[in-house]
Amino acid sequence: MRSIGILLVILLTLGSIASYVLFQASQGAYGDLVVAGTPTPERIPVAAIDTLDSSQLETAHSLNVFEPKQILFGDLHVHSSFSVDAFQLTLPSAGGEGIHPVADACDFARYCANLDFWSINDHAASLTPRRWQETIDTVRRCDALGGDDPDLVSFLGWEWTQMGSTPDNHYGHKNVVLRDLEDGSIPTRPIAAAPPKGVPSTFDTGANGPLVRGLAAFALPGGHDMMAQLNEIQGVGRCPEGVPVRELPIDCAEAAATPGELFAKLDDWDVASTVIPHGTVWGMYTPAGSDWAKQLTQRDHDPNRQRILEVYSGHGNAEEYRPWRAVAIAEDGSRSCPDPSYGYTPSCWKAGEIIRERCLAEDLPTSDCDQRTTEARQYFVDADRNAGPWTVPGLRPHDLGEAGQCVDCFQPAFNFRPLGSAQYILALGRPRAPEGAQRFRFGLIGSSDNHTARAGTGYKEIGRREFTDARMAEVGRSDLVTRFARDSQSRAEAFPVGENIPSVAFLEAERSGSFFLSGGLAAVHAQTRGRVEIFDALVRRETYGTSGPRILLWFDLLDPNAPNGKWPMGSEVEIAGAPTFRVRAAGSFEQKPGCPNTTSSALTAERVEELCLGECYFPSDTRRPITRIEVIRIRPQIDANEDVTPLIEDSWKTFSCPAQGEGCEITFSDPEFGRDGRTTSYYVRAIEAPTPALNADPLGCQSDGSGGCASIDPCFDRPDSDECQAPSEQRAWSSPIFLDPKPNVS
Repeated sequence: MRSIGILLVILLTLGSIASYVLFQASQGAYGDLVVAGTPTPERIPVAAIDTLDSSQLETAHSLNVFEPKQILFGDLHVHSSFSVDAFQLTLPSAGGEGIHPVADACDFARYCANLDFWSINDHAASLTPRRWQETIDTVRRCDALGGDDPDLVSFLGWEWTQMGSTPDNHYGHKNVVLRDLEDGSIPTRPIAAAPPKGVPSTFDTGANGPLVRGLAAFALPGGHDMMAQLNEIQGVGRCPEGVPVRELPIDCAEAAATPGELFAKLDDWDVASTVIPHGTVWGMYTPAGSDWAKQLTQRDHDPNRQRILEVYSGHGNAEEYRPWRAVAIAEDGSRSCPDPSYGYTPSCWKAGEIIRERCLAEDLPTSDCDQRTTEARQYFVDADRNAGPWTVPGLRPHDLGEAGQCVDCFQPAFNFRPLGSAQYILALGRPRAPEGAQRFRFGLIGSSDNHTARAGTGYKEIGRREFTDARMAEVGRSDLVTRFARDSQSRAEAFPVGENIPSVAFLEAERSGSFFLSGGLAAVHAQTRGRVEIFDALVRRETYGTSGPRILLWFDLLDPNAPNGKWPMGSEVEIAGAPTFRVRAAGSFEQKPGCPNTTSSALTAERVEELCLGECYFPSDTRRPITRIEVIRIRPQIDANEDVTPLIEDSWKTFSCPAQGEGCEITFSDPEFGRDGRTTSYYVRAIEAPTPALNADPLGCQSDGSGGCASIDPCFDRPDSDECQAPSEQRAWSSPIFLDPKPNVS
């Protein structure tokens, strides 16, 4: 296995030394540009903001929403080049555009996407004391431009990027967003994810350390500066354990191995913050078999800090539950490969079929081929850290076809893991007990997870290589390893126990590149445009997410005893009798080409083209139609052994919307509520008419007529000029309303 890495270094080095020399000569010191930067010192005029607010109010009144809170749109998941993976994307070898500092995210949010709020969330493991202070300074400057009546509210945060090697030690990624920007309200340092015991960290890769550093230093144009970035990160010592956070040295790196440790450290800091899980189904880094049920404990779930879930991002949709599995795990922890089910083929199963075909092509006995097929599937599922594809010699990106993918999900994440889906998480439940968490009650948002400092890219479906993270497929192509280092063989190879994978970028990177999308949005209902109002809306879960467009959505429980006669989305309510709900939705504005004067007057033409690709959020007066409203009903488990499949009703009800008019209004009731004494949650989807979207048909399946793929035409294999667009029903997801039956009082 290690010889593969050596050969890969040699191959990449030979192909890039010349371009590296030319690059250094023409660009100068690449690393000198890695600074947070200074935002453009001009805000969006108040009159322009008032025009948008007035238009929203007019639409609300047309749908009988009177005295509404403002609906504000933002992006709470943005990376600059301070994140190591984002820095990699800037390299010319990855088709990069150059450094994207924190100031770019500020300018993009304000002038290109015209957002109301945003947050910086670089990986905490990448943020040295110098970089953290530069981030703070830049976000403060960005926010200060808004003044007392802000056009843009800027939040400070980071990403806690935990990746386990097995389902047992994997917890996933969470964004920490801070409410305030004043001294005393900001931790001295962000809190990174410590690796699980016995698992190397991102940059301490054991035997493969020379591979990572060799690639950085010698193989990639700009790589010397990447090595300098890694050296700066590694030069910061780990903070000692067991010391109160405010007594730690200023220049150490703070880390937490589990969500429980993260929450404890945030409690120790005692600053206003919220923690937002994301990427919960993304199979690039989530080990097959990972189950969010293990986080339903008092230790690993803090319902006061962990209030909302990122249901959609540029890395795909995390909403829908499916009963199939990528791996079967027995009570003793042993793994096996499940059979295919309707609409899903496990990658381990497909790996066995690949080995079978190769074996039969060599005219070997059928019995031998059957044995090798079984062996290949077992090797695949036994490989930790999602290294299954490495057990099939010579495996190429096309070979797996649609295996491992949720083919009937809306814009799904790559290698979808249903035991991390929003619906599954909302369906988890435990009996009432003095100790232990009983259930998750998450509100829903969308965001971008963009790695080129572009906050809120979903306003126009353009720039597949710039407005999505599809170029991650070019950073570490696994097919380079298999195509050049190993010939196809008719027998699989067990992945060596304890062998380290240098980076998730080397695992099916090229194949996953088809699944990156333009970013989603977080929407909040707030009384004002102020920082505290926006943050309070997040805390009370009066939020919803969209797949990018600025759909307007109201979802309420009607109750004459409630303030103003209704409880908004995100509410927890105890009621008796049948609940009645009301939904109002209006589609997003059709976009005009180019950028508004508010952008062109603040930025030079060159800056608009470089940062916004010449296209900004530029709404017309025409709204896209909402075609239907879908209602999802979820009743949480009574105990851990209850099957969640019948508890998740998607869609429980569907309502068609009128073809004419500016929006849609529906009312529905649930006469079955409370009959079995269960808590029940309800949320809605508002669906727009189909429009073209980037990577909406990621693998381009060419049907074989029986439900399978005769061949694929994946987006990762298209020319750079091909935007790989396909029709997509863009949507908004409300936060749930959580209802508890009111006990009978005799």
